[in-house]
Parts: sequence; structure tokens; C-alpha cells
Amino acid sequence: SAPISRSNSSVKKSLVLNLLLVVSLISQSFVFAQSGNGSSKLTSKNIERSSSAPVVNNKKTVTGEMIENDVSEALSVIEENYVNGKKLDYNELFKSSIDGMLHALDPHSNYFDSKEFEQFRTEQRSEYFGIGATIGDLKDGDTTWTFIRATFENSPAWRAGLRYGDKIVDVNGTSMKNKTFVEVRNFLRGPRGTNAKITVENNLTKQKRTVEITRDAVPQPSVPEAYMIRPGVGYIAMTGGFNQTTAGEFREAMRQLKSDGMQQLVLDLRSNGGGLVGQAYQVAQAFLGQGQVIFTQRGRIPGSEGYFKSDNPSPDKTPLVVLVNRNTASASEILAGALQDHDRALIVGENTFGKGLVQNPFMLPYNSALLLTIAKYQTPSGRSIQRDYSNGNLYDYYYQGGTLRDERKPAKPAGAEKTTDAGRKVYEGGGIQPDEAVKPALLTPVQQRLNYPVFGFALEVAAGRIAGFESYKVDRAIEFGHDLKATDFPFNEQLFAAFKKYVASKPEYKHLSAAQLDKERDFIGRQIRFELSTAAFGSTTAFQTYNEADPQLMRGIELLPKARELAQLVKSKQTALNP
Repeated sequence: SAPISRSNSSVKKSLVLNLLLVVSLISQSFVFAQSGNGSSKLTSKNIERSSSAPVVNNKKTVTGEMIENDVSEALSVIEENYVNGKKLDYNELFKSSIDGMLHALDPHSNYFDSKEFEQFRTEQRSEYFGIGATIGDLKDGDTTWTFIRATFENSPAWRAGLRYGDKIVDVNGTSMKNKTFVEVRNFLRGPRGTNAKITVENNLTKQKRTVEITRDAVPQPSVPEAYMIRPGVGYIAMTGGFNQTTAGEFREAMRQLKSDGMQQLVLDLRSNGGGLVGQAYQVAQAFLGQGQVIFTQRGRIPGSEGYFKSDNPSPDKTPLVVLVNRNTASASEILAGALQDHDRALIVGENTFGKGLVQNPFMLPYNSALLLTIAKYQTPSGRSIQRDYSNGNLYDYYYQGGTLRDERKPAKPAGAEKTTDAGRKVYEGGGIQPDEAVKPALLTPVQQRLNYPVFGFALEVAAGRIAGFESYKVDRAIEFGHDLKATDFPFNEQLFAAFKKYVASKPEYKHLSAAQLDKERDFIGRQIRFELSTAAFGSTTAFQTYNEADPQLMRGIELLPKARELAQLVKSKQTALNP
């Protein structure tokens, strides 16, 4: 929203009233039609027409004038009687009012002020504005510092020569000492074209230098990693949401993997929160043949209903396993559901989040926007994936029922029974249930406490300060595009002994006993290898170190023959029906 001066109460109230009135009328009556690009623009003519139109609400007629009067009276009472009435933040007041109204409709309708909407649009372009580096903090005694962990290829930070282990001393003259990495990140990000003057201390030489970096667009790929995880087995991590570049990134990943000899594929949708359903449609279409339904949409306004079918005459036949978890949501659930209903893929992991509502952006004054639910999705079998939200408690919906739900108890079917093309039973109302349930590997309390000692030790190794491991020193720019090999920074007993010696030398780690370290030896080895791989090959490649210990991914690879059998079963049924 536009900044509102505190100097003129009547002007402030007028702006608040106008915006609340516009939003309330849209959310009650859907009076504006979608434009061809999927958004609706409010004009003064629209607003005037809306204000005079009666709206049926709770069986009584409510007019725009009545809404305006009620809100105006409420604001006046607040101004005159609230204990801090002279210090009201009108921007926050009307934003919270709109949010409260929308959340009474459903959990996914939202209001974005101008800054939030610009960030939303930037994320849909698979980018953000900043210097292009991953960072992490390290607590040493009573002092916390934040360090560069990696830079992205061709980013401003990469061009400035920032390296793994560079300590961020200050940004634009403000000390970063004892600031969390989240606070430091906010100092580093900013509008495109603005400058960040950063003083860093080099991990190898301990010399300080100051660099001036111009912030720019930094890509955030939808497909951060694609490589051959086994001979003949490709792995695509589609974990960055569905943005404007997703389908193109996916096609390029498939092309590269096939040139490397891929014959089977694991597609990772874990923690993919969704995004542009059109991009998910294009990915699904790569595997589904002409005429097969990918999803249906049921809504009220023009353009919000219809069947969306594949028009691909020659779909890809690669045996496919799709990994999902409790944070797989929205467009990624549409993709997983389409592949499951047509028996084109075997779904492995946990129950997905369960978001089956369609949002459309409606532009509001001052470059703000309303993201309003206009329709519901259904998978090809006709099942809704939306979880129940009737109690109106957002905490229960997002956490206890969603990302933090108790996965120790097997999920029970939540709704009506449907069938896949091959006659397998699937259920609606609770996200996508996996064909094979596999629990994730969760960090133990001891493993969580190992974060700082592992990072601190890795800084010493990367600087060449650990005797016997000088060859592990990383004093070069990141080698992007590297596929991790077993010979890259191997972990052995000598390195483990050096780590235990390092921990014993630090009083702040005295809570970690030798017995605890021995028990977590494999975990420590992976973490150290991850840090050194980050320094040498970048943060994206480094995540390959975790994959070999990922129970869901490993089980997915084991189930690829079953995925092939499933695809062959469907093919034989289709042949029987259409000889």
C-alpha cells in the first residue's frame, strides 16, 4: 500500500475506507471478471459500480454505503478511545483488517501491499534482488558472526570475488557483529541497482577488504539440481516452486539426463509449495498422452472452469517415481495427482499438504493486490485434494494439520473413494496419499547441536589449518556444474579424530561428549563433506552429499521397477480397449 502520512486524519481514514470497501465488495460478490492474462484491474468505474450494488450476505442485503459507514464508525471509535489512538499506524490497521476478512473466507486468500506484491511477482520470475550468496552464522563464545558459504554463478557476489568463509564484518557502515544471518541477509538484499558496501575478513589470510557490490537480479532456479544418481537413473530436484521458468528448466534437465544415458527417473517434488499451475500442466503433459485430463477447475467467474487435457501426441515413457512430503502443495499436488491417477508414476514419501484452491490476483489501488480464491482443483479421477479448513484456525491448518502433523500415525483416507486408470483406490480431501509411504530422516537433538562445531571445523579445514589435510584446502573460485564423486573430500578416521580434537578444544562445545560424537560419526562425516563441497562446488552441488542417506530417495530408486510395471499395466489396458 502507499505510505500514509499521519498529518491528515480525514485523508488517512478516507484511504482506509476506500480500500476496505473495494476489497470487501470483491471478496463477497466477485463482481470483476478475469482479464485474458489471469488478473483483474480495478478502475474508478468498477469501484463506483461495486459501491452501489447490493450484496447478499448472511440473508440480508448489505450495500457499499452500509459497509463504508460501519468501517468509518469503527475507525472513529478507535481514534477517540483507544489507549494509543494518537499513534495509530493506518497502513498496518487496514492491512490487518483486510487480512482478517480474507482469512474468514479461506486460508489462502491474501492481501499484498505494494512491497509484498512486487516480491511475489519477483519470485514468480524465479529470481530475487540482492548480491547472490548463501550465508550462515557461527557462534564463537559470546560472539556471533555471519559468513559467506557460497556464491551463485555470475552473481554480483561471485563477480566481487567473495568466497566460502569470508566473515561479513559490516554492511554500509553497520557492524554485523552478533546479528543473526536473517538480519544480515536483510542488509544484503535490496532494490535492483542499489549498492551494498561490504567489509569481509578472508578465512585463509584473515585480511579485511571492502567491496562495493551493485545489487542485481539473482536467479532462483525451480530445478536446482539434475544429475545421474545411479547408472541409468536420473534425478531431478524440482523443489523451487512452479515459476515462469519451471517448464523450460525441466525440459533442459530431461534433455541433459537423456544425453547422459538416463533410462529411469526420480522426480523430487518434496517441499515444492506450488505456484503457477500452467507450468505444472506443462510438466505433466510431458508424461501424459493426448486427451488425458491433467486437472479440472471448478469456479464461479468466467474463465475459472474447465478440463485441462494433454495435447502431447508422443509423451515420454521413462519409468517414473515422484517423491512428495507434507510440504508438497498446490500446483505440485496437481502434478503428482495427475501422474498418480493415470498410473504414470509411483508416488513415494508422505501425504502432501492438501491445497486444492485456485487463487487469482486482483489489482487494487497503490499497486497492491488481492490474491483471491476463485475456484477449486480436481485431479483426473475427480478427487479434490483440499484439506478441511472449516474451524477457521490458521495455526491448526498450516501447522498441526499441515507441516507439523504427527506422521507417526498412518494417514487415513479423508474423503470419497476414487479409482485410477488401472483401478487402484485413491481418496479425496486430504492431499495426495503416496503409493508407498516412507518416513523422512529427522534430525536428533544432538545432530542439531552439531551445526556450529561442524561449520567451525570446516572453516579450518578449508583454510588448510588442519594438519594432515592440507590437500582439502579450498583456495579457488567455485567450480560450478560439478557432479560429486566419492573421491571429493572423503571422510575417514583421521579426519574424524581431528574433528573430535577440535570440539574438545572449544569450551562452548563441552556439552558434546565423545560418546555422542562416536554415535553420530556418519552424520558428522556427511556434514563436513557438505561444507567442503559447498566451498569447492557451490551449495547446489553440495546437496548431493545428503542424497545417499535419504531414505525416501533411496526407497524411490528401489521402487523404479514397480513404477515400470505400473506403466506397462496401463499400456496393456489401453491396448485392450483400443486394439
